[in-house]
Amino acid sequence: MKRLIACVLAAALPGLAAAAPGRPYVNDKKAPENRKDLEAIQTALTSVLGKARAATVCIDLGQGSGSGVIVSEDGLILTAAHVSGGVRKDVTVIMEDGKKLKAVTLGLNSETDAAMIRITEEGKYPFIEVDREDTARLGDWVFSLGHSGGFDKERGSVVRLGRLVRMAESTIQSDCTLIGGDSGGPLFDLQGRLIGIHSRVGQQLQVNMHVPTSVFVKNWDALLKSEFVGEGPFAKKPEKGKGFLGLASEAHPDGGLKVTKVGKDTPAAKADIREGDILLKLNGTDLKTREQLQETLKEMAEGDPLEFAATRDGKPLTFKLKLGAR
Repeated sequence: MKRLIACVLAAALPGLAAAAPGRPYVNDKKAPENRKDLEAIQTALTSVLGKARAATVCIDLGQGSGSGVIVSEDGLILTAAHVSGGVRKDVTVIMEDGKKLKAVTLGLNSETDAAMIRITEEGKYPFIEVDREDTARLGDWVFSLGHSGGFDKERGSVVRLGRLVRMAESTIQSDCTLIGGDSGGPLFDLQGRLIGIHSRVGQQLQVNMHVPTSVFVKNWDALLKSEFVGEGPFAKKPEKGKGFLGLASEAHPDGGLKVTKVGKDTPAAKADIREGDILLKLNGTDLKTREQLQETLKEMAEGDPLEFAATRDGKPLTFKLKLGAR
């Protein structure tokens, strides 16, 4: 309780918006005035914290991690574009209880730092409500969650209490204390609704920027379709011709391409393509010459999916993979 009181008093603002229906009354006070106000904030936070933490996930990128939050029962996740790093990439999602799940990045907006991820394993997942009506106001009490510094099962996601101190069309700012690993994590109002996603951690720990949910709502369909939106600084657009497969081939007299060499630890090797396999089709198109395969790859980028119809010792096989980086 003492820690909560200290955080509450330190976060007080000089001026707030007018009262609005449904808003906790403490949002419309310059600062808590008595024990009742403090207990109102505490009660609101504790009543929604369990559900919020259950839906907050760690996103393991292999060479680092970030955070995100599940917003649908079938496993749709909102996060930051600089966390997802691109479209159609395989990542691992770690739930609050430590369970690891396979997931794939969907679309992103490189100008506003918004992105989506989808859990690919079937199941029903804990999720939270998205504030689609943009109801947050300057001065509102909020709380942030995130896997600060990476996943820690014993500690769980870290909660920080604060207030909204600045609001703009594509950015909101809070004085919640964030550090590395929190990026992509959720910012909630005291009713447990998602109002933003952590974007930039400031040099001062209390100066942090978030992507408001209105940006996600505006780009929702494009993100679901795995589109790369914009030319902004938060993600680099994949370049055509930079996709890497990792095999050599030659025309086979009976049709298709015979694999003559497979590089170690390449996308081809990881898909279990082997020397001697006969590649008959690529993404449904008949393969006839090595040049045809090369020309097709020139139009593809890192992360693009491939599906080969093939044979091995006369038995039909299918290989599914994603191009690596050249």
